[in-house]
Amino acid sequence: MGAVKGDKKKKQAFFNRVYNIFDKYNRALLVTCDNISAKQIHKCRKELREHDSLMLMGKNTLIKAALLKRTSEPQPNEPDYQERKATWKPLPLMEPLMKLLRGNLGVIFTNQDLTEIKDVVDRHAREAPAKVGAPAQCDVWIRAGPTGLDPKQTGFFQNLQIPTKIVKTQIEISADKQIISAGEKVGTNEAALLQKLGINPFSYKLKVAHVFDSGHVYDPAVLDIKADAILAAFKRAAAHAASISLAAGIPTQASAPHSIMRAFKNLVAVTFETGFTFEAAERAKSASASAAVAVAPAAAAAQAAVQEEPQEEAAEEFVGAADIFAEDDY
Repeated sequence: MGAVKGDKKKKQAFFNRVYNIFDKYNRALLVTCDNISAKQIHKCRKELREHDSLMLMGKNTLIKAALLKRTSEPQPNEPDYQERKATWKPLPLMEPLMKLLRGNLGVIFTNQDLTEIKDVVDRHAREAPAKVGAPAQCDVWIRAGPTGLDPKQTGFFQNLQIPTKIVKTQIEISADKQIISAGEKVGTNEAALLQKLGINPFSYKLKVAHVFDSGHVYDPAVLDIKADAILAAFKRAAAHAASISLAAGIPTQASAPHSIMRAFKNLVAVTFETGFTFEAAERAKSASASAAVAVAPAAAAAQAAVQEEPQEEAAEEFVGAADIFAEDDY
């Protein structure tokens, strides 16, 4: 009975702790925990604390129950009605999180940049050997080079059609060879060879399954989008919008700079044909003249090079012809 009461107290303490978490955080990463060691989780949790983040592993039933109670308005028939009524406030943005709490998932609550939190999770990966019958996480290659194995063990390589040679009484692989493809089950021969070579081709880590941010759920792929890619996409969109505006003759914020520049060019052109001028036009003329002076020597050098090339070709042809005749005379 004592153990049962102790477990009940622990569950209640966990429930109360989780109940108040949803007021502190508005972002979360939901991660799968397959093949993850307790040591990995401990190290990852410790580093996440340094980023003002909190990891809850397992007990999704309790987490879901706490979330359901936190998002539900207090009812008079509840034993803690007075206490909850005094502090309760609606949290509609947290309701979508309840649908995600299924299966063997852990929840990382945070208010920090989600990309940085994912980087913390990815750092805590552990190498793993290839196990017979397990699906491969990725393609596995055996690279060319010495293996350190004696010639008696060439059978492992022959079974997998890996080209080898004997160098200084050791087996050396002659060329790279792929022995496992991603998604395939690892065979006995492949696993045995990788073990002999000391290769652990796979790694296990907490894998992000869902991204939750202020009531919205995203695919984990959004965390791989970099700021440079977003800026490049925005610039392309702005350029397309400006092109459409200019072609349609409808001024917009995107096309306004181009329209102003066109008007300025037309005004500068007018100053060349009339006696009227203005300060900005004179600066543009001066810059254009300076550029022309700088380009002139380069253009002259290019022209001289073009003129010299035919003479060199003619000389080469003449020498070639002389050589031919000399061979005939000989």
